[in-house]
Amino acid sequence: MSAIGILLSFLALVVPLLIAVAYFTLYERHILAALQRRQGPNVVGVYGLLQPLADGLKLFVKESVIPKSANAALFVLSPVVTFGLAIAGWAVVPVGEGTRLADFRLGLLYLFALSSLSVHSVIRAGWSSNSKYAFLGGLRSAAQRISYEVSLGATLVSLLLLAGSLNLSAIGEAQANGWLALPLLPVFILFFITTLAETNRHPFDLPEAEAELVSGYNVEYSARGFALFFLAEYSNIILRSSLSTLLFLGGWHAPIARFSGPLVFALKTRVIVTLFVLVRGTLPRYRYDQLRRLGWKVFLPLALAFLVLYASLILAGNGAVELSRLLNTDGLLSQIH
Repeated sequence: MSAIGILLSFLALVVPLLIAVAYFTLYERHILAALQRRQGPNVVGVYGLLQPLADGLKLFVKESVIPKSANAALFVLSPVVTFGLAIAGWAVVPVGEGTRLADFRLGLLYLFALSSLSVHSVIRAGWSSNSKYAFLGGLRSAAQRISYEVSLGATLVSLLLLAGSLNLSAIGEAQANGWLALPLLPVFILFFITTLAETNRHPFDLPEAEAELVSGYNVEYSARGFALFFLAEYSNIILRSSLSTLLFLGGWHAPIARFSGPLVFALKTRVIVTLFVLVRGTLPRYRYDQLRRLGWKVFLPLALAFLVLYASLILAGNGAVELSRLLNTDGLLSQIH
């Protein structure tokens, strides 16, 4: 592919994502305003439609302040890497049949690798700020993400047993005649709650607990650095919602086949994103010890238990199929001979 083609592919990925993130913030603020019986953004533009653009412009024209005692190189690099990793995950997500930038056989494993790498950027951001609050926020975020990634991985193994592939397009195609959320409903619920913790959302937003750590690992960031962290966080929320749609809710497939496509995928993703917002507006924040206990003593054992259950059912089903084949007259006679 030529340099121009690569640039156009990159813009085709980044520009719609930035627009989606910008208007997701407006969507979230309107839902929270409705829950709290107050007015949401409604001044800048019709129904506040220009408010996300005004907020983004304000952040990018402000002066970036680097603390005097900070490690300047890592301090500047950390939000850039975090944003880059958030963007890179979208390259393998198909929103329709044949609509993705890259079709990896191990697409799901690729997303897990990017998620693990983002932990390093968070730790670097907290450490390079040379602030105790930022450093504690970075440690909290790293411990939280690692804890819940273990549960998330164990949860998805159950799905992979049924789907039989790590390729995201193949998993989507496998649900043309039925959603995996139906046989895997407990696993889907665990996956959704775990993604709340992975994206630092309520009730698991302990790395950014305002009453304790001000703003967590990004407390020393302002202007463009803060904007990149903000964009990465909301991009990850939409990415995880898209994964929920793709892995459990049939992806781009509609109950009526002729309506299948990217629009169906977008509508399903919007439902999951709305659940993220509703959880934020209704549930209180966990304590940190409750957060860790839930991850290691509840979610991980449950994920492993469901894994054993589904593996046993699949093995039992395969055994039944093999027995029925052997009981066929020709098969039984061949085995006797």
